[in-house]
Amino acid sequence: MSESFLLRYVHEPDQGELDAYLSRGGYEGLRRALAMAPEQVTDEVEKSGLRGRGGAGFGTGRKWKFLPRDPAVTKYLVVNADEGEPGTFKDRTLLECDPHRLIEGIVIAGYAIGAHQAFIYLRREFHRARGLLERAIAQAYAKGYLGADIQGSGYRLDVVVATGAGAYIAGEETALLESLEGRRAMPRLKPPFYPAVKGLYMQPTALNNVETLCHVAWILARGQEWYRQQGAPILFSVSGHVQRPGVYELPLGTTIRKVLEAAGGMRPGRAFKACFPGGSSAAILPEAYLDTPMDYDLTKLDVYGSMLGSAALIVMDDSTCMVEVVARTVEFYRDESCGKCTPCREGTVWITQVFDRILHGQGRTEDLDLLNGIAKGMTGTCFCPLGESVPPAIYSTLRFFRHEYEHHIRTASCDVRAAAHA
Repeated sequence: MSESFLLRYVHEPDQGELDAYLSRGGYEGLRRALAMAPEQVTDEVEKSGLRGRGGAGFGTGRKWKFLPRDPAVTKYLVVNADEGEPGTFKDRTLLECDPHRLIEGIVIAGYAIGAHQAFIYLRREFHRARGLLERAIAQAYAKGYLGADIQGSGYRLDVVVATGAGAYIAGEETALLESLEGRRAMPRLKPPFYPAVKGLYMQPTALNNVETLCHVAWILARGQEWYRQQGAPILFSVSGHVQRPGVYELPLGTTIRKVLEAAGGMRPGRAFKACFPGGSSAAILPEAYLDTPMDYDLTKLDVYGSMLGSAALIVMDDSTCMVEVVARTVEFYRDESCGKCTPCREGTVWITQVFDRILHGQGRTEDLDLLNGIAKGMTGTCFCPLGESVPPAIYSTLRFFRHEYEHHIRTASCDVRAAAHA
């Protein structure tokens, strides 16, 4: 990657102020976009190769092209700022440290798709981010970067910040729309498959996450050719047993080992054991996969259901009991299940019961086949990705760390914990 730009100004204490943002080239992308036709803006983003940074990795420009071009049709732009995937905190960093970048990306995206109303669906726990974001929005309105006749272009866009209630399920785009409309966050029946067809208030809607729209602001400011030369940068949230947990900007395709090195490596005296490469929804990978590229290309990370996801690298060292890790992960999904479909609602409870039995010294050898069988029953059968997030961790740890399960069952104790404290 030629230069860091997504995180370039996040350590500047005044970056949230409009004057400071303008002095560093802010809103240049918007000015360029407003001088282009909306279709040209969409083409610029598509040619850049930008893929959504929310987890699915779908082409951003292509997604925008799904929306109808008829100006008589009401269209909406919705920003997913819920960021509920465990281990993910890159969007919060951008919201708190560079809010005008997001606003600029929102206006560009709204102009490209012909929307005049945008909603930022913000995680309720982001109290500091909300205050800073609302302050930046007020500044943008005051200086004509939001509202009617933006910068004399004749284009109008209003932005509303709406907060969720911290439900993980609201990260699923149709559940988010349900919540935004004032109902319980539960996934919608499909078809239609895309919010671009029937989204918010049953109108065509573009849904993008925070990091994606920050990329858009830079793409329009510098051009798609410049952006492609940067090596498709992506923000990695690195947490767990590393020396410097934090957000790191690296090229898409960087190996797990290189991301780990950027975070300072393992804690002194400890060795790498395993990681979630893309948040807790991804399969756990052992040391043998450290040189695997972190990419949306499934042929690289698709090991027992692993994936790049939200690019949240959760690192575990040799003091970690993998049975306990998976048990806690399944508890999270059990508690966050909306209960709409049987495989997720019942499967997460059954798996939790099996893990409770194993961890309390009452495990049976047949429990391992039972865990695998329940996981298979949840694979490809759930209403939305929440239930599908449970099996990968079970499949991968039964494959790579089966001996830990067997030791728990055979001795009613944890050999990993014992060795770590020896």
